[in-house]
Amino acid sequence: MSTGLLRIAPHIPLRVRRSTRLVERSIMVYRRTWMIIVSGFFEPLFYLLSIRIGFGALIGDVEVDGTLVDYAQFVAPALMASAAMNGAVYDSTMNIFHKLRNAKLYDTVLSTPLGPTEVALGEIAWALIRGLIYSTAFLVCLVALGMTSSWWVVLTIPACALIGLAFSSFGMAITTYMRGWNDFEFIPAATLPMFLFSATFYPLSSYGSYAWVVELSPLYHGVALIRALSLGEVEWSMVGHVVVLGVVSVIGMRIASRRLATLLMT
Repeated sequence: MSTGLLRIAPHIPLRVRRSTRLVERSIMVYRRTWMIIVSGFFEPLFYLLSIRIGFGALIGDVEVDGTLVDYAQFVAPALMASAAMNGAVYDSTMNIFHKLRNAKLYDTVLSTPLGPTEVALGEIAWALIRGLIYSTAFLVCLVALGMTSSWWVVLTIPACALIGLAFSSFGMAITTYMRGWNDFEFIPAATLPMFLFSATFYPLSSYGSYAWVVELSPLYHGVALIRALSLGEVEWSMVGHVVVLGVVSVIGMRIASRRLATLLMT
């Protein structure tokens, strides 16, 4: 009876433990190329400083749910969410494609006890860690610049982890369909509009009748979640944002795992 259950039940703890080997490998690789990770943090930081010094003084306050909020404090959480997205997307797309198509790393990995599921979990976990690095550094800058107004801002780190999980899992799933490097032109074509039109720089109400289009963006739900935590406006409606990001994460991981199994086992 117990033997039958072991055969049927997935060995989740064992798979998670095995997947950490790929995380360990990534850490060893980036020890020598740490500047690549650091460089990805500067773009949203420069946006933050420009808004703090320039645009914020010109625009003034923004009305959010009937409350006036300093424009810099309004935009800063959105840039934090974007930093988590950028870190996760970069690692789960171009890096994964290089390992899959050029370096043939995963062909070697499959000669060990690791399988396609462990490969997907390990690479998504590292992309998640990278996104967390960006988010934590960004939070430190927000606190140093006095752009936070609530202790709820501490929870923006796990919120950024959820954003990173959603985008890394879906990014890896999309990468498995890429035919060549030219296909990666579609990545910024998707992430840039999300960055600009996910209520990043304007309240959702400013989009008028097209607000529902903005709500289709996964980044919007991350921005809304982090903005609410940063401003201390914690409500039950935030659960909806968490659910959307969780669903995107699960769908992405399932697709990535199955696609990797198809590509590596044929």
